[in-house]
Order: sequence, then structure tokens, then C-alpha cells
Amino acid sequence: MITETLESPTAVAAQASAPSPTTSSDPLKNGEWKKIVSKFTVPSRGRATWQLVNTLVPFIACWVAMYFTVEKSLLLTALFVLLAGALSVRVFIIFHDCGHGSFFKSRKVNDVVGFICGVFTFTPYLHWRWEHALHHASSGDLDRRGVGDIWTMTVDEYLSASRGKRLAYRFMRNPIILFGLGPLYLFLVQMRIPSKKASRRDRNSVWYMNIAIALFMILMGTLFGWKHYLLLQVGVTLIAGISGVWMFYVQHQYEDVYWEHNDNWDFATAALHGSSFYKLPRILQWFTGNIGFHHIHHLSSRIPNYHLERCHKSHPLFSTVEPLTFWKSLKSLTFRLFDESQRKLVSFRHIRHLPRKPKSQDTTGGTPASA
Repeated sequence: MITETLESPTAVAAQASAPSPTTSSDPLKNGEWKKIVSKFTVPSRGRATWQLVNTLVPFIACWVAMYFTVEKSLLLTALFVLLAGALSVRVFIIFHDCGHGSFFKSRKVNDVVGFICGVFTFTPYLHWRWEHALHHASSGDLDRRGVGDIWTMTVDEYLSASRGKRLAYRFMRNPIILFGLGPLYLFLVQMRIPSKKASRRDRNSVWYMNIAIALFMILMGTLFGWKHYLLLQVGVTLIAGISGVWMFYVQHQYEDVYWEHNDNWDFATAALHGSSFYKLPRILQWFTGNIGFHHIHHLSSRIPNYHLERCHKSHPLFSTVEPLTFWKSLKSLTFRLFDESQRKLVSFRHIRHLPRKPKSQDTTGGTPASA
């Protein structure tokens, strides 16, 4: 989810709304954070190349291994499907960094690598880049929900919503839907259809990606046999999708997350306190491409994933962000609504005894949005 020249106009405008330097000693308020993070926004060709090698080589190797084991050992094949799904998350992070123009210095190289990774992850590169820039420009803003985020209603909005809308919201926020069927629908169906709000170029990019994916599937179906390939691809996509949606969920859906109305919304505060520091075990940090340092990423999307941890450790400002551990993050499964009076996310149980409000007060205007 921006001072860089390759960022979208929407994202640039968001960063421009960040506080200008004042006499305050708080780096977040006086604008000093821009100087702090700028040292880490320079891509490294060596680090980027090595990350491509240590990600794509084992990812492709997993598919080769599946080819030789699919008719011999179900257990071995399942293990390679699991590993390929985990590696797909790392492939997506490379795709993600290319979309931000941060992985390589060259925009052309970023676009080529991003498109290739988009084929592997079934994600249209330019269209996703446009939508994701909107997410970065509006994350934590209660008045700009609905694009590139997870549908989140406030307590008042839910209480004043129609019965049908409340049922739809409960359905969408059900963990089985959100982390089970949702990822498959997102990557296999929703990603295949462009948004009417996107530019012609971004809409066309969806069809170009669909053609590329179709050719990729024909190749793989011919090699593996269609029955085997489709089963394997759905397995890999499901594992990657569940993992990816979960990561996105906990990055912006934790108890004390920052949400504010537009008049009081602040870019830097939303970045540092509206995006989690998801502290994972080293092996999971590797597979997720350091994206657990999401507070740093939202502060400056121009920092490549391989510099995020170094940036986090570079200044005391970032130590003020309380880490979210894996076990603590499981509590996020109970959070469903944002309580503006308490300024935190709450469960449905929290509103069990609260009275319904007149339907005329239903002002949410939100719709289920993709992660």
C-alpha cells in the first residue's frame, strides 16, 4: 500500500499530505522520517539478482520435481506443492516490489520481471500496480475505503446497515470465506476481470496477462496432462493465496490499528501505526520476503524488500512500533469491526447488546474489496 518519481500520482499526492518540517522533535511530525528512509530507497542490483535466483530457481525446481513424482508418490508431490505454494508468496513479493519500482533501478527491468512474476502468480501487473497505489494512498483513511483493501465496516455503519448488508458482511468476513474460498476466487476469477475505473492501458494489461497465463497453462497442461496440472496448480494457488491473504489481513487488521477520517488522517502516522510490524520466525520472514516490516513499507514503498529490515533497525523511531508476533496475530481472526469510540477493532460479540440504528444512517458505502 511515496516520494519516488515512479510512483502513481495518487500515491504522490498522499505523501504530499504528510506533515511538513516544524520545530517538533518527533521525526514523524517534523518530516525527518523522509530523510531517515531515503537512505534505503536505492535498489541493489546484486541483492535483487540473487533474490531472483534463490526464489525462481527453487520455484521452477519444485514444478520439475512434481513432474517426476506426480504419478509415483502422492506424498512427495504434496510436499513439493506445499513448497511451491510457499515460494509463490516470495515470487509475489518480487512482483510487488517491481510494481513499486523498487526492486531494480531500471523501470523497464522492473516491468519485465514484474510481468513474468505476474504470470507465475496469476496477477495482472499494470492493473494491480494501479490498484495497489490507491491502497497506499488511502490506507487507514475511513473515508477512502473500498479499493485494494479488505472490506471493513465501523460499528455504527454495521448497526445502521440493512439486514442483507449485515449478512453479506458476515459472510465476507467469515474465516472460511476470507482465507479459504476467497483467495481462489481472487486469483483465479477476480484478477481476470479489469476494473471499469482503471485506465485503458491498465484494463488492457489484464487481457494481455490473461493471454500469457493461458499460454502458460497450455504448456503446463501439455507437459503434465490437464488433470494433473490443474490439480497441482489449484493446490499451489490455494496455499499461496491463503498465505498471501493472511499476510495482508494481519498487516492492517489488528486491535489498535490506526483508522481516521480524512480531515484528521495523516500519511506518516497511518503508515507507521496503521500497518503492522509482523515479527515472524526467520524461515517465514524469508518466504514472505520481509513484508512483515509493513510499517516501513508503507512509510516508503520505494524501499525494496531486501532493505526493509535494515531500515527498521536504523532509527529509534521504528522501535516505538510494537511487534505483532505470530501467536498474537491469531487474535486478529476475531476482529470484524472498527469501533470509532474506542479507536480499535472489535469482534461481533462486542456489539451483541447494542441497539440497531435506523437504516437511513447507513453511510458505509463500502463494498467487498480485494486484498
